[in-house]
Amino acid sequence: METENTALTNGAAAAAILASAIGACALGALTAVSEVVASLRPLLAFYPPAGPLSGRAALAVLVWLAAWACLHASWKERQVDFSKIFIWTLILLAGGLIGTFPPPFEELGEMLRSMR
Repeated sequence: METENTALTNGAAAAAILASAIGACALGALTAVSEVVASLRPLLAFYPPAGPLSGRAALAVLVWLAAWACLHASWKERQVDFSKIFIWTLILLAGGLIGTFPPPFEELGEMLRSMR
C-alpha cells in the first residue's frame, strides 16, 4: 500500500480569513468617509429605502470578494505564516470596527472641517 506524500497548505484558509478582515475594514472606511463627506451619501444609496447603507454594504462585499479571489489565487497551494495573517486580520478588523462607530468618524469630520 502506497501513501501519498502530500504537503498540507494553509494558504486557502489564510486567504479567506484575511479577505474577510479586508472586507470588514472596507465597510468601516466606507462608513466613516460617507458620514464625514455628506455629498457621498446619495451616491451610495443603491436601494433608496435602505439609504447609503445599501451602497456601503454592496461595495464592502465587492472588496471582500475581490480580495478573496486575489489572495486565494496567490496562496492556494502555499504554506503561509499564519501568525502574520492573524495579526493583520486583527488589525483590519479593529479598523473596520472603529470606522463604524460615530465618535471616531465624528472626530475625523471635526478635524477635517478645522483644517479648511
